Amino acid sequence: MPLKTGRFYECADVEIDKDKCTVCGLCVKVCKGAPLYLEEKMVKVDQNRVFGCIACGQCMAVCPNRAIKINGRDMTPNDVIELPKTPDRADYESLKSLMLSRRSVRDFKKKRIEPEIIDKILDASSTAPNGLGSSDVEILVLDGNEKVEEFTLELINVLKRNKWLFSPIMLKIYRPFIGKANYDSLKTFASTAIDTFVTNYDKGTNWLTYSAPLAILFHSSPYADPVDSYIPATYAMLAAHSLGLGSCMLGTPNLLLNFFGKKIKQKYGIPLKNKNGILVIFGYPDIKYTFALKRRFSNINFY
Repeated sequence: MPLKTGRFYECADVEIDKDKCTVCGLCVKVCKGAPLYLEEKMVKVDQNRVFGCIACGQCMAVCPNRAIKINGRDMTPNDVIELPKTPDRADYESLKSLMLSRRSVRDFKKKRIEPEIIDKILDASSTAPNGLGSSDVEILVLDGNEKVEEFTLELINVLKRNKWLFSPIMLKIYRPFIGKANYDSLKTFASTAIDTFVTNYDKGTNWLTYSAPLAILFHSSPYADPVDSYIPATYAMLAAHSLGLGSCMLGTPNLLLNFFGKKIKQKYGIPLKNKNGILVIFGYPDIKYTFALKRRFSNINFY
């Protein structure tokens, strides 16, 4: 049965060049949609097996003779490109250094980010894995302070109209229905944060999107894995850091869009059904950090 996504339902087409195929079986080993199988010393295709071809591209990537072509579900044979050479890949220490030196940056210089830098961030971010083969992640790019501020003002107005919902009296009403953890989060973070966002914005200070020159909203269809938006957002942050930019993930904007932002979604072309998402702001850092910070998990349990 074909795997349903927000964009596709039919299986992708699989074409095997019998003259190039040596029946090494590598494609069958990596095919987890399972339309590929070995029979009578041949690689065969049956789209009725498990999910059929989900266009993950694994078979094309592993075939040493380029004997397989996938077409459909946002995949074509032209998507097969050369692997980066080993000397061009980051080793563990280089990758860890990049990760360790990254900070969440909220203070930016008044400098617009060059279009070619934005393209590089998006290009690197698009390499992120996802749960469906063909990505269901969509992106809204707000390029320039004026665009980010316009978007921010829309959210601030939403907060002003709905601020009463997070008052102490309303929180007491919610408490029996939302559980202790949600209540504590609303009481200790949400109500204080909302008041801070609105009060500071009215005074001329943007504590919601920090007057960033670039913001990118990653969001995905209901068919996507819930984390599918967060992984490319993380890749984007690391790519931005490698290019000399600072960045910061912001969860509040997406929550506001989901609960109160129907008109905003419509204005910016965000499908109303899309829920899972995260906003990332970018800019040239205005503050230089002298030290890195060590972090740790809440718990590591080897079983």
